[in-house]
Amino acid sequence: MELRQIRYFLALAEECHFGRAAARLHVAQPALSQQIKQLEKELGTALFTRSTRHVALTEAGQHFVEYARSLTAQAEQARRHMTELATGYVGRVSIGFIGTATYDLLPQVARTVRAYMPNVTMDLRGELLTPDLVDGLLAGTYDLAVLRGTVEHEDIRTTLLRSESLVAVLPSHHPLAGRRRIALEELADEPFVIHPSRSRSSMYDQVLAACRRAGFQPPSLMEVGETATLVVFVAAGHGVALVPASVQSLSLSSVAYVPITENESVDLVLARRARGSTPATEQVSSVIRRCAHDLEHPESPAPTPTLEK
Repeated sequence: MELRQIRYFLALAEECHFGRAAARLHVAQPALSQQIKQLEKELGTALFTRSTRHVALTEAGQHFVEYARSLTAQAEQARRHMTELATGYVGRVSIGFIGTATYDLLPQVARTVRAYMPNVTMDLRGELLTPDLVDGLLAGTYDLAVLRGTVEHEDIRTTLLRSESLVAVLPSHHPLAGRRRIALEELADEPFVIHPSRSRSSMYDQVLAACRRAGFQPPSLMEVGETATLVVFVAAGHGVALVPASVQSLSLSSVAYVPITENESVDLVLARRARGSTPATEQVSSVIRRCAHDLEHPESPAPTPTLEK
């Protein structure tokens, strides 16, 4: 029993006329008649009564109409689903975000995908560290990862999303908190709250390198895994910190974000495995790049994505 025969049967059942059904199907009338006979042979029962002037459904044919409509509807649903799957508008994508991208980029990506690709299921995880994200990509835990710095691995490729300036985070009562801009060397005697060391965070090395270029080494370091916790520790008076500018979306009345005079910045990149990407992963990658652009250039947002069928 072929899907073509099912469609031929439904056309004849609705027209009750071989000539009209054949014209509707754009086939020759003998070909239609042959396919109906083959279907009846397959089912072991007559589906139509025929005369020179009249074609009508038998009782078996009337019962078969329901099955035929269900089968063709399921076939069409499967066709649409596979088309959407091939274009990336159906599927599942797992994404991990570095801590600082958790607060501005993750919500924007989630909203955009939900609005324009509702049949794509996303598994989102935030407040992660770059080494863990790289390991997760290689292990297949994540399809995409938004992380800091460069990744030196042949099985991972990266795309630059944006370069962010570093800003100082100070307790709101700090003497420098009211300044419009400070030199990094003015924090030389301050204890620093910083992301973890021992290759667990790319920010650790980048912050200390910035301090060395400013001519000092922080007198003490308090290591904190999550960016939100880092900012809270600064608010509690445990020290000062250097963070990417996007962290300013964490608005706390007890801290002040102050730009520094030095031209210090860190890169935010989108990483994925070099092979085995799915269409849904490619579509979500485009959304992440577009959202990163919009957040960096709110005055000139990228075009709104359109759902392609």
